[in-house]
Amino acid sequence: MASLNNKRMLFFTTSPRTPFKMIPEIELLDTNFSGQKWNKVSQIEFMNLLSKEGFFNGNGSKNNLDLSARDRINRAPKSLGFVRLNPSIKLTEVGNLFITSKRKEEILLRQLLKFQLPSPFHTAPTYGNTKFWIKPYLEILRLIYHFGTLNFDEIMLFGLQMTSYEMFDDVVKMIDEFRINKVKNKGKYKQFKNSIQKNIIIELFDKEINNGQIKIRESNDISIRKFISTKMSNMRDYTDACCRYLRSTGLINISKGRSLSITKEKIPDVEFILSTIDRNPIFVDDEKQYTKVLYNPELPVLYTDNDNALTKKLTEYTDMSLPHINKLTINEKKEILFDAIEDKKQNILNQQIINIKNYQQYDDIMSTFDDIEQKNVLDIPLILEWNTWRAMTMLDGGTITANLKFDDNGNPMSTALGNMADILCDYDNYGLTVEVTTSKGQKQYEMESEPVSRHLAKYKKESDKDAYCLFIAPTINEACIAHFFMLHKMNINFYGGKSVIVPIDIKTFKKMLTDSYKASYLPNPQQVKSLFDYSLEIAEKVDNEIDWYTKVTEKALNWLEPSC
Repeated sequence: MASLNNKRMLFFTTSPRTPFKMIPEIELLDTNFSGQKWNKVSQIEFMNLLSKEGFFNGNGSKNNLDLSARDRINRAPKSLGFVRLNPSIKLTEVGNLFITSKRKEEILLRQLLKFQLPSPFHTAPTYGNTKFWIKPYLEILRLIYHFGTLNFDEIMLFGLQMTSYEMFDDVVKMIDEFRINKVKNKGKYKQFKNSIQKNIIIELFDKEINNGQIKIRESNDISIRKFISTKMSNMRDYTDACCRYLRSTGLINISKGRSLSITKEKIPDVEFILSTIDRNPIFVDDEKQYTKVLYNPELPVLYTDNDNALTKKLTEYTDMSLPHINKLTINEKKEILFDAIEDKKQNILNQQIINIKNYQQYDDIMSTFDDIEQKNVLDIPLILEWNTWRAMTMLDGGTITANLKFDDNGNPMSTALGNMADILCDYDNYGLTVEVTTSKGQKQYEMESEPVSRHLAKYKKESDKDAYCLFIAPTINEACIAHFFMLHKMNINFYGGKSVIVPIDIKTFKKMLTDSYKASYLPNPQQVKSLFDYSLEIAEKVDNEIDWYTKVTEKALNWLEPSC
């Protein structure tokens, strides 16, 4: 049970970053630990098992595996009602539906709207601290609806201060004033924003600062500067997590400018939510009654539970006659509507692919890479993966599939489940997996090296054809270079023989795209394959990974030149 005693602002679960990553993890927990006690022993066993799964990157904290397990399960899965941990481990009805249902966004939305502070899982302060009385996701959604468009910084600076829904009007005034002052500080926005954020932290944590209680966990630096920078980082993380989870419901659009708005088609859904759901937390001292609501998959009632609303949507998305629609049950209407929306989404994606292959999206693809580099987008890993999918689609033909979840309008919504490559490229006589990451340094090697080779092996086995892998990152870690170089030379049965994995940085990849765009002809898949053939050839000729990586990078930079 978590305490709110030391909290001064709203917080949101940051583990896992993407809500749909919970699905294989709670399924693994249920399959192997259902009915057992959730204690240090089972937590360590769970983490050891999880680290071996293809959908999980990393190994957890080696010295605190039980802590890593609680991080994965006690946060989002427990607090959102997908698992019950007391008296023993068990998936709730909501958790089972989250795994099996097609309408996962609807299930997630219900649970986010029930998340509240305080609750029996998050107890209220016992003395003189910040008052919490709010359903955080509901009130942030209300803020977005109120303003029409709300940007990341406005949520971070002011939305997080709304620890009670009674503060809503005050937060609105703060944002209005911020927007006026922002205009006055044009050209100096970064300094302006940082100054405001520091002042907010100093004001909220004045008691700790005055009492010298500024020690940061896992740091020996006890300076006020370190304290403030850590709190600023926490604010960014919580805001990022809030935006990702709300985005995953399909209700929210996120623009390139890091602004959030209600998806046009979902405005009636949001208006229904804001007008019908009670803003007050419930059963804050009664876990039995609270979990009775939290574990109920039919609560709260949504717009799509309304028979008339469903009928209206079906007339918009299908050519079914009204008499035919009226004969259907609510669940039948939901299923048909889901399939109709999926068909519409696929048609939108198909048109996008046509435009991409015709190079109509070239400028936007290149500018998006620039935005990623400058951190001008929300959810950088998602946008990097999506933009790389677009780039590969434009590059050379073939059937290019992204392991992403798209919203109803064909926009990237979240990274999907793991255990497969980020992007799959089918070129008939061979295949290509593409892996993208924002991680750097040793973390890149620890998180990506083994899963990348495993995903390639899985694709080889399932496609029954020769396959290679393109690994793309802002910079390539030396340990990854060495690892991928050695896999060129080692015939490992578990990986389906030699693993030809070519690592290139984003700068090199952008040069490949530019060459493709400027070419007087359409590059073909064989020219892509030549990069991997060359990589394998060079790996046999040189005796160290540095020479190999240098030569392969040079080849990539001139991939359309036959002499390279």
